[in-house]
Amino acid sequence: MPRFVDQTKIYVKAGDGGAGCVSFRREKYVPRGGPDGGDGGKGGDVILVASSQLHTLYDFYHQTHFRAENGRPGMGKKMKGRDGDDLILKVPVGTIVKDAETGEILYDFTKDGESFVVAKGGRGGRGNARFATPTRQAPRFAEPGKPGEERWIILELKLIADVGLVGLPNAGKSTLLSRITAARPKIADYPFTTITPNLGVVKLDEERSFVVADIPGLIEGAHKGVGLGLDFLRHIERTKAILYVLDASKGEECLKDFELLQKELAHYHRSLIEKPAAIALNKIDIVSDRQKLYELKAFFEKKGYPVYLISAVTGEGIKELLEGLWRLIHQV
Repeated sequence: MPRFVDQTKIYVKAGDGGAGCVSFRREKYVPRGGPDGGDGGKGGDVILVASSQLHTLYDFYHQTHFRAENGRPGMGKKMKGRDGDDLILKVPVGTIVKDAETGEILYDFTKDGESFVVAKGGRGGRGNARFATPTRQAPRFAEPGKPGEERWIILELKLIADVGLVGLPNAGKSTLLSRITAARPKIADYPFTTITPNLGVVKLDEERSFVVADIPGLIEGAHKGVGLGLDFLRHIERTKAILYVLDASKGEECLKDFELLQKELAHYHRSLIEKPAAIALNKIDIVSDRQKLYELKAFFEKKGYPVYLISAVTGEGIKELLEGLWRLIHQV
């Protein structure tokens, strides 16, 4: 399995332009044929293209230097050199391109098929035929090709999803994602159940669907880089809405869990806790006292959150949750 890579630094170099040609027409019975050196070809561009088929920057993990083809030199008989082939690099939708030196955002890919020329190829040099004038009929010089652009860039991936699942490790987010979508994240009983973001598509019917992202669980201090830290938080920025997944079997302790989650989101960026949100009280199948669940539900509803009692294992309450998330997304 390719590893999940969501940030990398690469070097891109566009092709250099081909040199112009110094040539003179040499044909029988044509004295003083004059200059006929052709222009050099243009260097190839380096082009980034967004692809919805990619979900990681893994292709740029081992290879970090990319060069487009140089233009070919011009030839006699005013023949232009061939242009260098463009180099097309595919990146996931949601990739932000930054200049490594200045930090300036060069482009933000939000749609499948978008393209951006990150380095332009050099112009081909002019051949000596271009420099002939009535007073300079036999120029013995031509232009060299212009060098192609080169730069170091940073690629940063921020997943684009309609709903982001937020919760502590082992709150049941991965199980929920596998229940409501065709995604099959690896699930096990260890502190960071999920170590890479997972995307899944929820299909309610023929006309209604939305994308859900399950991203590694938060722990206290995540905004400072503790645990998986920023590897998680950057992917919440683009979501339209947030679903807080809480372990209802912990009783009133899940109130503290919710406060911790909101604190970490707010420390990273205040706008995250201002996003439309709902709460899923999960693992109700192992709660014996249902009255406590209703009390928790009422507490969060007073705070203005839609609350759903669910079991990601048995499927109880899932249909109501998905319909509620659909309504929440379309309120944005």
